[in-house]
Amino acid sequence: MDGGHDGMHDMNGTEGMHDHKMMMMHMTFFWGKNAEILFSKWPGTRTGMYVLALIFVFVLSVLVEWLSHCRLIKPGSTQLAAGLIQTVLHAMRVGLAYMVMLAVMSFNVGVFLVAVAGHTVGFLLFGSRVFKKSDTEKVGSDLPPMTC
Repeated sequence: MDGGHDGMHDMNGTEGMHDHKMMMMHMTFFWGKNAEILFSKWPGTRTGMYVLALIFVFVLSVLVEWLSHCRLIKPGSTQLAAGLIQTVLHAMRVGLAYMVMLAVMSFNVGVFLVAVAGHTVGFLLFGSRVFKKSDTEKVGSDLPPMTC
């Protein structure tokens, strides 16, 4: 019944030959460029693609912070327009934050470090007082703070 496959099963639980190498999924943090981040077989084993993946995660993290601190709703907007803009901004922020979280779940230390660095740089640029014109400048954003 086993057809000489020594009990090998494919992803559906059926027996069959495997034409591809299965990549091991890490469950602890590891160093290295050979990782899968967000998409199957991406970035692969090439160093340049790994660096591109790190830049991508960094930019996603900065964008999450920008969306968390931006002021895009114009004063005097109607309640409906302001509510729709706020809802779209919230959806974008949550979607990007989940993408960063899923990237970090690759357990790659480089990805973890660039995600933290991206959030840090984003907060420095958009949330901290470093680049505010004055203490009297209106503090706040169009979206409430993200909470756990």
